[in-house]
Amino acid sequence: MIPGTTARPIRLLLVDDHPLVREGLKARLDAMAHLQVVGEAGSGEEALAMAERLKPDLVLVDISMKGMNGIEFTLRLGGSLPGMKTMVLSMYDKAEYVASAIRAGASGYVLKDTPVTGIIAAIETIAAGGSHFDPALMAALNEPAQDNEHPITGREREILLLLAQGLSNKRIAQQLDISVRTVETHRLSLRRKLGITTPAGFVKYAMDQGWMA
Repeated sequence: MIPGTTARPIRLLLVDDHPLVREGLKARLDAMAHLQVVGEAGSGEEALAMAERLKPDLVLVDISMKGMNGIEFTLRLGGSLPGMKTMVLSMYDKAEYVASAIRAGASGYVLKDTPVTGIIAAIETIAAGGSHFDPALMAALNEPAQDNEHPITGREREILLLLAQGLSNKRIAQQLDISVRTVETHRLSLRRKLGITTPAGFVKYAMDQGWMA
């Protein structure tokens, strides 16, 4: 939704095991007319039930919670409610956590110390069908592999990680805002350089390189 229009608000579910964090974020988000916090949960288990009942447009989930963490929650939510969007909120500025979030199916990864305007912009982007991952962490994630025998580019690494999730060429093109033909070109390049053609092969390679948790 675009602020100032009469369309319904973006409905949000907040998941964090720290009540003060939830309260602070809720107060800031509810102050925006085009955003509506419809529920709060203190655990992944509670959030799964609430998501089923409330059907929010987007779930904002902390990555480090007792019991079920944010990555496991994202995986389980995608299994029970495919299509429901998740944005991970984290205090960890580690590229490997971004890779894990992408692998789990999250639509975004935002640091908790991001200004509220940045969090709101990420929410709007994801609700509109896009994705938003912290730019600095994505830059670190997309640094060229240090493999002299089979050097791959940052973009190829990004596509490799998405292929490892089993995403189709079309879905990858949509997520990265590039053409399907471009994805196919990078995929052929990866096949030539690495000799890998299957999602399982890409998962193994990425894990061997330490790109996936």
